[in-house]
Amino acid sequence: MQTTSLTLMIRPVNFSANVQTMESNAFQKPGLESKAEINRLAIEEFDDLVTLLRNAGVSVIVTDDTIEPATPDSIFPNNWVSFHDNGTIVLYPMQAENRRLERRLDVLETVARHLGTLSKNYLDLTQYELTGAFLEGTGSMVLDRDLKIAYACISPRTNETVLEKFCSSLGYTAVTFHATGTDKKAIYHTNVMMCVGSRFILICLDSIGNEGERTNVINSIKKSGKALLTITLDQMNHFAGNMLELKNKSNEAVLVMSDSAFNAIAALHDELGKYCKIIHTPLDIIENNGGGSARCMIAEIHSVAAFNDEV
Repeated sequence: MQTTSLTLMIRPVNFSANVQTMESNAFQKPGLESKAEINRLAIEEFDDLVTLLRNAGVSVIVTDDTIEPATPDSIFPNNWVSFHDNGTIVLYPMQAENRRLERRLDVLETVARHLGTLSKNYLDLTQYELTGAFLEGTGSMVLDRDLKIAYACISPRTNETVLEKFCSSLGYTAVTFHATGTDKKAIYHTNVMMCVGSRFILICLDSIGNEGERTNVINSIKKSGKALLTITLDQMNHFAGNMLELKNKSNEAVLVMSDSAFNAIAALHDELGKYCKIIHTPLDIIENNGGGSARCMIAEIHSVAAFNDEV
């Protein structure tokens, strides 16, 4: 099943522009606000997104970050953990040292309380940090869970060896490519330029410079039977690729994104509306300082266990 109605989100307490990630994340464009003001505004945007999701019928488990250790990017949990419908929980190797501190057992215990149980089947990839090889969860990979395909643009944060370990362990096939932004630097995470839904795949093909790789990606999408939708580099720079399809408690498809993304893809509203209901909210502070948007803030929980809807 491509989508889920249960999600995990981490409310920040120390959100700010992470200096340890700026070199590889061209989407970070911090403003002049103080750290305290950035965190205050980010909490407002976070809470508005939680409310938006819940009002749309999506279940959200919210847990707060801790003051210590300081983890400015904890608002993006999808990079350190993913949950799979065979019960596997994957823990990922992170490039920035302060991002490794985001991995918290108590967060998984919170999820377990809502599920009633939590699998002990862990795939722990964190040992790859010792060799400087990284794979930052469903940021580095965009998963077609229906067809077991892991799309991944190779970057300093997305290593092919670790990707292959993930794929061989969970039965996925990797479709890899290289993608660059308008600055000609490697795009740090695949999920800023690509979104896989249950009936469509949206991607910035203009970012894939190698013709052979681009053709391979197009062929994979066509073979999937899902509609191919494209965005431009400018739309990608407004986080139009960083969206996520979920489902609500009535099993209806819901596509969540930021206002910036929504406004950038006005020409695609009708087409996307054929496949899901679009919901959106302002995330400017989080986008500018964190270099990630709505999709990065949400860890999907796919699990064989029943869960408590009251979250």
